[in-house]
Amino acid sequence: MTIRQRALPAYVRHLLCGGVALLMCAPVFAFDDAPAQNTTDKQSQPDASQAKQLGNITVTAQSRTQQMEQVPIPLQILTAKQIETQAATDLSKISLFVPGLVVDGSQPTQPNYSLRGISTSDFGIGTESAVGVYIDGVYAARSGGALLAFNDIDRIEVLKGPQGTLFGRNAAGGAISIVTNEPTDKFEGKALVRVGNEGTHYESALINIPLTKDMALRVSVLDNQSNGWIRDQANGQRYGKNDDWGSRMVYRWNITPDTRVLWSWDHERLDQPPRPAIGLVPLSSDTNERPPFPPNPATYLNPLTAPLYNDAIQAREWRHFDGSTLIIDHNFPWGTLTSTTAWRHFNTFNDEDNDGTDHVVSYLDTANIEHNNSYYQEFKLSGYNDLMDWVSGVSFYSEQARQTSQVNTNTSSLDTLAQNVDGLGLPLTEITQGLQAFGLPYNLLGDSWREQIENAGKFKAYAAFGDVIWHVSDKLDLTTGLRYTEDKKAFTWYTPLRQATAFDQTIAQLVSSGIYAFLPPQAQQALTAFGNNIVFPNAVGQWVPTHHSWHDFSPRAVLSYKFTPNTMAYVSATKGYKAGGYNSLQVGSLYAPEKVWNYEAGLKTVVPEYNLLFNASAYYYRYSNLQSSVLNPNYSGSGVPFYMVQTSDQHAHGIDLEAQWQPTANLRLNVTSEYIDATYVHGTSTSGVVLDGQPTGEPLFSMTAGFDYTWHGVYRGDLELNMQYAYRGHTRCNADSEFQGNCFATTAFKIGTSQQRTDGRLDWHTPDQRWGVGVYVNNMFNKRYVLGIGNDSTNDFGTPYATITPPRTFGVEMRARF
Repeated sequence: MTIRQRALPAYVRHLLCGGVALLMCAPVFAFDDAPAQNTTDKQSQPDASQAKQLGNITVTAQSRTQQMEQVPIPLQILTAKQIETQAATDLSKISLFVPGLVVDGSQPTQPNYSLRGISTSDFGIGTESAVGVYIDGVYAARSGGALLAFNDIDRIEVLKGPQGTLFGRNAAGGAISIVTNEPTDKFEGKALVRVGNEGTHYESALINIPLTKDMALRVSVLDNQSNGWIRDQANGQRYGKNDDWGSRMVYRWNITPDTRVLWSWDHERLDQPPRPAIGLVPLSSDTNERPPFPPNPATYLNPLTAPLYNDAIQAREWRHFDGSTLIIDHNFPWGTLTSTTAWRHFNTFNDEDNDGTDHVVSYLDTANIEHNNSYYQEFKLSGYNDLMDWVSGVSFYSEQARQTSQVNTNTSSLDTLAQNVDGLGLPLTEITQGLQAFGLPYNLLGDSWREQIENAGKFKAYAAFGDVIWHVSDKLDLTTGLRYTEDKKAFTWYTPLRQATAFDQTIAQLVSSGIYAFLPPQAQQALTAFGNNIVFPNAVGQWVPTHHSWHDFSPRAVLSYKFTPNTMAYVSATKGYKAGGYNSLQVGSLYAPEKVWNYEAGLKTVVPEYNLLFNASAYYYRYSNLQSSVLNPNYSGSGVPFYMVQTSDQHAHGIDLEAQWQPTANLRLNVTSEYIDATYVHGTSTSGVVLDGQPTGEPLFSMTAGFDYTWHGVYRGDLELNMQYAYRGHTRCNADSEFQGNCFATTAFKIGTSQQRTDGRLDWHTPDQRWGVGVYVNNMFNKRYVLGIGNDSTNDFGTPYATITPPRTFGVEMRARF
């Protein structure tokens, strides 16, 4: 039976075409050295069979192999072609094109994930993200190993809403499943070279080798380099650089027709400057000039045009990552047994400037150092029959992690702090001047000072789960699932005495010479205060151990009905769970587990006669005990702000919409959007302001839209134009947003504004994809934004700093496949 192409109804045409109408009005030319084709050529005619291909993407979102449109879960797929088209090197470079998802990769060893407004801002080893990242089904526990470079990726499945039943703990906000390519039985090779502005050069290569009729090996490598997009005006150091190298090897052995072994090894080395901190207070070139205190926002510089002055002595961010995964599966007549064994190891170091100046009297840098080993074992049994499609399993996870959090400064900066903040006694400047007035050669200023907290954690998690799709009738399915999880955590804080060797030697000389005894009592009191920790003053020299365990049942229930073979509606109730934990910087802290209930109704449909795919869902969730790392002003203490974990209850309701339309074989349009209204149910800011009923900060609306058009027969190849546009609405501010640096406005700049980005590519390739060349531009219109203000040094030294988005990138790409 042949389905005739119908014209779209007017309201559907307006919905799909409105965002790209101007782009579609551009004239179309055929650059071909062959005879011109008739305008009624098959390649330009609509093909209704293409519509089914729009949703014909195999996914494993429910721990089963299914077509995307058969899965009653709101999900968005990023294919390998999309990733390559937009020249994305990791998930943070393309997340803006997934409405509702935010991946902050400005610090790749400390990334932050947010999905549908749910995020975890604390990156310490005592906590984990509420958005789970899984690579080939293996959980990436720590943030240090959760944002790796793309290497031979097949697809990325972004599952919105809690996924506790299928993916386990720490997927309360959703799950990101990264699926890589497996070895095939066909010999193939591929090479890609990309050269762009700011000294960018990116190379990747892979080779797939069938070793025997039952064995195959796949090896891929990548190298991503650039010179950076901002220069330090004092020392010429360039920031915003890329320096990332990775390799991947996958071996497949079909031991028998029913038994398969798949083993993979991943390695990555990242070594680049840290995130630049751009100072907002105008200062002279005198590095002994103290910034005005408190700072005056009316005089702030625009960080998008201000000069960069960073002087962190150890400024560097690096990561060494290794991982191995062994998958063994065996098919029985009634089902499949799969064993997954995985090991991960990484070391990270990140030292960055935290004052945005090169002045010695306001020097402050912080370093995060992590060491991590984890082991994962899962056994999964699945099968299907006329009555049900089921999956069950057990898993074990073990992790050992160590972290050192450093604050590096000097006594001149602490003297500035003493002058700005009450409770720290007589400034060192006055004591030094008094000693030198009597001709005594003692100087208490300019000496290095380090404080740190060391943490160690041993974590174990056990789980058992089952999920069944009951085929109630040919059209009606009922899905029921349950996961039991038990978490056991042991955690330790150790705070050594501050390191200030030169300062301590000077004090010892004052004491041994007898001068110390003649100092005024106020000076002696001040020097005594400087003999102790100032930044981390609690439990100095003590080991503070603790251990806790938690358990949880995470169920889900989904009712789905197929009105036609191409139209499905569903309703669901799911629970998510995130284990409790600890604040690495707050000795003795403990927070309870997070829990969320999500209720959702959705529609998934493919309309063959219109070549249209349309998905929609509406949801409501209530999140209990959500943790976030926030700055505490410490009004009742010394006045030195510190970061702490704050808990709150939140809820939200929202709508997801996705449409893909292929009006002709050559043209495809896409629109995806998300509306979310997220507010606090119960919450109190660190300054004591009640946040109940106020927005959490998540924008109301975000969307992406684009098109892809192909001209065939252009120099015996295909010429493809791809344009993608992304929009994320402005931050919905609350009473605590300005202090946390999320919302702010001066005459020079604003924080929390809406964001836009447009990416484009013009690509030529042979019909068999053996050869290709393209030009691309990301952030075409050079939209730049101020992401936030670092207020940790504002209240200490009067040196607020800001972070900003990078500028436009563009380049040319060449590809070869054999």
